[in-house]
Amino acid sequence: MLWFLFYKNKLLIKVDSDSVSIPNKEDLTVLEIQLKREVYIGMLDNSPCFAAEITNDSQLLLPDGFNYKNLRELFSKSEDDIFRVAGRAYQILNWVRKHEFCGKCGGPTKNKADEIAKECPSCGAVSFPRISPAVIVAIVKEDKILLARNINFPTSFYSVLAGFVEPGETLEECVQREVKEEVGIEVKNIKYFGSQSWPFPDSLMIAFTAEYANGEIAVDTTEISHADWFSGCHMPVNIPGKTTIAGRLIEWFLER
Repeated sequence: MLWFLFYKNKLLIKVDSDSVSIPNKEDLTVLEIQLKREVYIGMLDNSPCFAAEITNDSQLLLPDGFNYKNLRELFSKSEDDIFRVAGRAYQILNWVRKHEFCGKCGGPTKNKADEIAKECPSCGAVSFPRISPAVIVAIVKEDKILLARNINFPTSFYSVLAGFVEPGETLEECVQREVKEEVGIEVKNIKYFGSQSWPFPDSLMIAFTAEYANGEIAVDTTEISHADWFSGCHMPVNIPGKTTIAGRLIEWFLER
């Protein structure tokens, strides 16, 4: 039995040399912690997994070999399966925290017995965890790729464009709209590339490739501070790593 335990949005982990693992049932007996919002989240390597929040201030009580990491740190240091389940745990706990009361009648909810859901004993309303779909796209013009710097990025960091899907949109329509809004150009030949769960806090990144159609780059200055076309020989110094779907899109371009 594995426990994905969060304290102030940081995950409790076991550290052995450079490896990272998740505390098990036996570990909980030596950890002086109190839990709330316990919920079953599935299986990992035939071990049942539970998520919960740590309620007491345990920062100073951790024995050697235990530490807290935020998910972004864990993303680059843990195995894919651990990060995947940790991200699922974080998203479900975030949803549980926001659904302690019914959105229909305001009454307190309870965990549904047969699935991950919240039900209201008063009115019978049932709610399920939700994700926020977002598109991310590599746009190619001849032998160059369009990369942009978000206003929240460090000044040397560039990535491909991304944005959230709006109600009523198809994924392809979202790609066209986001590209037009953020950099002022139009694209064609939109093709599915892959996807990645992105628990920051609850996104699903759906990746595409596309070709430049027409228009001149004109950044919106609200989200994007700079954008340009880059060849494989003249890429920005800082770009997303290959563990991210953004990094894999850029790698796809460089291997073409």
